[in-house]
Amino acid sequence: QVQLVESGGGLARPGGSLRLSCAASGDTDSKNIMGWFRQAPGKEREFVASILKVNHFAYYADSVKGRFTISRDNARNTLSLQMNSLKPQDTAVYYCAAQLYAGEMYFPMRPDKYPYWGQGTQVTVSS
Repeated sequence: QVQLVESGGGLARPGGSLRLSCAASGDTDSKNIMGWFRQAPGKEREFVASILKVNHFAYYADSVKGRFTISRDNARNTLSLQMNSLKPQDTAVYYCAAQLYAGEMYFPMRPDKYPYWGQGTQVTVSS
C-alpha cells in the first residue's frame, strides 16, 4: 500500500504560478506511475499529468501541456507539479495518485486504475 499527502495548493492570479507537492510512503520500491488529477465542483475527475518511476517519462493532458511540468524525486519519494500561466479553468481540487504495476501493464491517464490517492489540495485561480 501507498500513502500520499499533497501540499502547495492555494490562491493564484491568472498568469501566476503554483507548485504542488506530494509525499509518498509505503510501497515506494515497486514499479509505479504517479500522477495528478483534478476535479472541479460538479465536474468529472480529470487527468492532468503522470510520470513513470523507471524513466521519468511523462504524460500530459492537452489542456495543461506547455504550462504544467510534472516531476518526481525517487530518492525522496516525492512528486511535484509546477503550474505556470495559470488560468481560471485550472481551479479545482488537485489529487495525487499512484498506480503499482507489473510488466508494462499500466494506465497513465485513467483515474479508475489508480488505487492510491491523497486527500487533495485546493487550487483557486482568480483575479
